[in-house]
Amino acid sequence: MRPFHRLRPDLSSLRWKIAALAAATACLVVAVVGVLVHVRITQDIHGRAEAQAFNSMYSAMDVHRRTGMLVDGAELDPAELPAALRDPADGKRHTAYDGRVEGNVGPSFWAAQRTGGPGSPVLAFQVNMSSDLYTLRQLNVTMTLASLVALAAAAPLAVYGAGLLARRLRRVSETAGRISTGDLDARTGPTKGRDEVAGIAATVDLMADSLGQRLRTERQFTADVAHELRTPVGGLLAAVDLLPPGETEDLLRARVRDLRGLVEDLLEISRLDAGAEQPVHAQVPLGAVVSEAVVRTGLDTEVTRSTETAETETVETDPRRLERIVSNLVINAHRHGDTPVQVTVEGRTVVVRDHGPGFPPALLLHGPRRFQTGATERGSGHGLGLTIALGQARLLGAELRLDNAPDRGAVATLRLPT
Repeated sequence: MRPFHRLRPDLSSLRWKIAALAAATACLVVAVVGVLVHVRITQDIHGRAEAQAFNSMYSAMDVHRRTGMLVDGAELDPAELPAALRDPADGKRHTAYDGRVEGNVGPSFWAAQRTGGPGSPVLAFQVNMSSDLYTLRQLNVTMTLASLVALAAAAPLAVYGAGLLARRLRRVSETAGRISTGDLDARTGPTKGRDEVAGIAATVDLMADSLGQRLRTERQFTADVAHELRTPVGGLLAAVDLLPPGETEDLLRARVRDLRGLVEDLLEISRLDAGAEQPVHAQVPLGAVVSEAVVRTGLDTEVTRSTETAETETVETDPRRLERIVSNLVINAHRHGDTPVQVTVEGRTVVVRDHGPGFPPALLLHGPRRFQTGATERGSGHGLGLTIALGQARLLGAELRLDNAPDRGAVATLRLPT
C-alpha cells in the first residue's frame, strides 16, 4: 500500500494550478452572470410594478371621478402611504417605492393623486411585488445550484485536460533530465498537436541530436589522437633504450612513460564514452583483489579489513576493472593528498582516504573533469584518474562517491552492487 503522503495531490504542480485557474475563472463568470441577471430582473420587476401602479392609478381616478367609487386596490388616504406621496401638491400622479414588508405584503410600489384641489383626499394604489421577488429568489437558488452542478462537472474535465498538458511537459522534462545525466540517446519522440509543448519537445530532441553529434565528434577525435600517438610514443620508448645510461636517459624515459600513460588513459576514456567496454564478471575475493591492487601501485598504503568475513567475502565483478578503480584512487590520494593513505574494506564497500587538503569544492559539486586537477595545492597531473575511476565504476554498476572528511582529507567510497 502506498504511503498516505503519496496519495495526496501535489497542489504545486502545473496540473492543479491550471485546474484551479479554470475553476476560479468559471466561478468568476458564474458570479458575474448571476449578478447581472439578478440586477436586470430586479430592475425589470421594479419597472413593471411602477408602470402597473401608474396606469392602475389612472383607471382608479377615472372611475372615482365618474362614480365616486373605488376600484379594487385603490384607497383614500391610506395609513401605509409613503410620506413622499401624502401631499402631491401639483395634482398629478406620482409613484414611490416602499421597501416595508408586512406579512405577505411588500416591498411594493405606490401611485398617488389628489382627487380634487388642495386639501382633498389622496387616492392611492399599491402594487405588491412580493410574488415577483419570491420568484426572483427562487431563480437565484436555481441558478446557484445549476452553477455548482456545472462547476462540479467542469472541474474534473479541467483537471483531466490540465493533466494531459502536465504529462506532456513532464515527458519533455524527464527527457531533458536524462540528457543532462549523460543519456544522449534519450528523445521525447513525436508528440501530438502543433502547440507550444510540441515545439518545446522538438527543440529538446534537436538539442539532443546536436549535442550528441558534437560529443561523438569529440570522442572520435580523442580516440583518433590517442590511437595515432601510440606509434610515435612506442618509437620514443625504443629510441630511449638506445641512449647511453645516465641522467638524461632516466629523465627522458620517465617523461616518455608519462606520455604513454596519458595516451593509454585517453584511449580508455574514449572506449568508456563510446560504450565499447564490457565487463567480464567473476566471483572474486574482494579483500584480496583490493590488496593486490594496492600492492601493484608500489605506494605505501595501509589496507584494513574491518570484519573477519572480509577475508572470505566474495563479490561478482570484473576484477581487472575493480583493480583499476582502486589503483587510480590510491594513486590520486598519494599524488594530490597527504599520508597516511588508508584503504578500508568492509562488506561490499571500499573506502580510500588521505589526510591532505581534501577535494576542491568545484570537484565535489560538478564531479571530476578531464585535464583539471582542481586546487593547485592538490598537486599536478593530467586529471584523468578520477574520470576513469568513475567511468569504470559506472560500467560495473557500482557507486563511487567523493567527499571530504570532517577532520581534513579526501574520502572516496566505492560501493559494489549486490
